[in-house]
Amino acid sequence: MSTTISTIRGRSPRFSDLRFSITAGLLLLSAFLVSTLAASPRWNVMVIQTDEHNFRTLGCYRKLLPPDQAFIWGEGVKVETPNIDSIAARGAICTRYYATSPVCTPSRAALMTGMYPQNTGSISNDLPMLDAMETFAAALKREGYDTGYAGKWHLDGPAKPGWGPERKFGFTDNRYMFNRGHWKKLGEDENGPKVAATNPKGEPNYNLAGADEKSFTTDFLMDRAIEFVTRKRDGPFCYMLSIPDPHGPNTVRAPYDTMFDPAKFQQPQSALSKGEQLPSYAQVIQDRFVKGQMALYFGMVKCVDDNIGRLLEALKKSGQLERTIIVFTSDHGDMCGEHGRYNKGIPCEGSARIPFVIAAPGIIPPGTVINEALGTVDFKPTLLGLLGFKTKATMQGRDASKVFQTGKTPADWKDQSFVRIGGTGKGAAGWVGNFTKRHKFVLSPTDDPALFDLETDPFELKNLFRDPAQRPLIRELAQGLQTYLKTSNDPHAKSAAVMADAAWAASAATEYVAPKREPRGKAQAEKDE
Repeated sequence: MSTTISTIRGRSPRFSDLRFSITAGLLLLSAFLVSTLAASPRWNVMVIQTDEHNFRTLGCYRKLLPPDQAFIWGEGVKVETPNIDSIAARGAICTRYYATSPVCTPSRAALMTGMYPQNTGSISNDLPMLDAMETFAAALKREGYDTGYAGKWHLDGPAKPGWGPERKFGFTDNRYMFNRGHWKKLGEDENGPKVAATNPKGEPNYNLAGADEKSFTTDFLMDRAIEFVTRKRDGPFCYMLSIPDPHGPNTVRAPYDTMFDPAKFQQPQSALSKGEQLPSYAQVIQDRFVKGQMALYFGMVKCVDDNIGRLLEALKKSGQLERTIIVFTSDHGDMCGEHGRYNKGIPCEGSARIPFVIAAPGIIPPGTVINEALGTVDFKPTLLGLLGFKTKATMQGRDASKVFQTGKTPADWKDQSFVRIGGTGKGAAGWVGNFTKRHKFVLSPTDDPALFDLETDPFELKNLFRDPAQRPLIRELAQGLQTYLKTSNDPHAKSAAVMADAAWAASAATEYVAPKREPRGKAQAEKDE
């Protein structure tokens, strides 16, 4: 450019001309980079969350487990989940991802905000999230994302179903968001979405009522998600699909209702052992194992996977698949007969450990396996870290984006994830634990402490707390738990029994003397319906 100017003027370039040339060139380069970056499409975000989902039902998890852990309901008894598995294959699978509080509302609050449930207003089911909470969707909306949500929300109090809550928390299109319930048949008319199964009084219920591939809840919600993600738009999108299955009632539309033979199911072996020195919340219950219920549970999982296949195909067809971060996870697990128990609310793997797989082409290397203990509280800071976004909102979870990107932990990383429930009353005294990729150390106001080694005891049938050889490990985990209790506003910090156990475990003392215990509440803290 400067050479052309100099030639026209009929003289050789001077220093001032060269300085003008460099400055102009830099300005042009800067403008080019800005325009290029502005024109470059940013990552879409698609979050799929199921409800009460046992991780062992997914092929990508079975692949990483020995047969006795992969096929706990009988040799070769499994659900094929190729679509969810494909997300893991294209990115990462987390082998020790935990619900920060393994019941619906508090786990969802932690995932949304990056805050521990006790600081969100939603420490237990049906308690509304505080207005001041910033969700990951609100953070992305601020960055120009088109946001939406379909399915179960469970963060707006007792409303049931509660379509399209007034408080959107960053999800601009929340028409198909409902607050509570595990409805099986949905529909839509001129007034908007509705529960399409009702009793003679016109009240919504959980009946299948002839639900088909358009009205069955999983299918209906997936159709809405596909409509959103394939809509023409100028900028990136962030959409969350919250499927209320495979949470009970265990019913599913045809052909999934007869896809799995109940006769092939067996009661998990962990239900047939008394265990050793187990606290009340982990004691084995000789419960009746209903094979037909597990067959229907598998059917719900298969229906979910088939629908995820439809979503992946829609993203591929629209050319968005390679520009979309896709997350599949759940709010908590389901014991599904392990320890003779069902549902959630306890620290055992079936209840607290959840599936978490993520595909982020070009960000997370395909085939990545993350063994570090993570929790739902870590989701928001990690997602923002992967996207390169900042927020001024307080977050208590950890940004694990570098772990996903490199497969390595930072120098200051501690493999400790804090999981908790209850502590708000004698009816649900609960527990609080420090989980690592191998161990769990759990304190409770109603029971003596527990230590489990998941490598040598994957079904958590032997409490090692009184083993003298474990004192150094217990001390380390207890010190981490003490720090959490002192800094997180956890109500368990007000329990004299919990704090006494934490202090002893963190000390150099060797002879354990149990403190006075609080009255024992229900082992399973709460059920959501």
